[in-house]
Formats: sequence, structure tokens, C-alpha cells
Amino acid sequence: MIFLVRFYLGAVYSHLVMAISTKRTRFSRRLPDHVTDELCTVLSEKKVFGFNDLFERVFANLKVRNAVSGGEEMLRLRAYEKLQNLVTRGLVEKIGKEYKGTSRVHEASSAFAAAQDAAAQDDA
Repeated sequence: MIFLVRFYLGAVYSHLVMAISTKRTRFSRRLPDHVTDELCTVLSEKKVFGFNDLFERVFANLKVRNAVSGGEEMLRLRAYEKLQNLVTRGLVEKIGKEYKGTSRVHEASSAFAAAQDAAAQDDA
């Protein structure tokens, strides 16, 4: 009988700890995403880019800002993944193998997200 009570209390305690730990991670701060910011900057020019041309512009801009880490090939993979996420969200238009930013491409930038957070805090 005592074993069952201890087992039950242990199970309840572990569920409470798990519930509390998930709430703490919900309010973590996100760092600015430099790759997405540069993709937005380049794609806001209203030109049509192939991926290689787009990546070369993004890579050059990141090198100027000293925000390159992990090597060029890893950065190329990250940039492609982030570009596909922008296409999925409807912020970038894919035309064959070329990409063109829409009028809403700025919504993916860190500056836009920070402005939204500031506006939400002002309203609260």
C-alpha cells in the first residue's frame, strides 16, 4: 500500500515538474536572424534572383557585417532553408528556379518582429 502511494505521488510530482519546465521555455528571447534579415534586404529590391546570385549577395552582405559563421557551405544550406520557409509563408514568390520578394517580404525581418513586440507591449 505504501509503495502504491509513493508511486502515485512520484508520478504526480514528475508531471508537475514537466508542466512547469515547459512554461519557462515559452518566454525565451530569440536572437536576431542575420541570414533572414539579409534575405529580406536583398529580396526587397523587386528584382528576380536565381538562388546562386541571391546567395552571393547575401553572403557578401553578411561578410561586411562580420556575421558569417560556420563556413560557406553550411551558410548556403541555411539560406536555402530559410528561403524555402519564406516561400511557404507567401513572402517570396518562386518563379521556376528564380525568386522574387513580394511587398510583404519585410515581415520576416527581425526589425519588423521587434516593432510588433514593442507595439504589443505598448498596448498592454
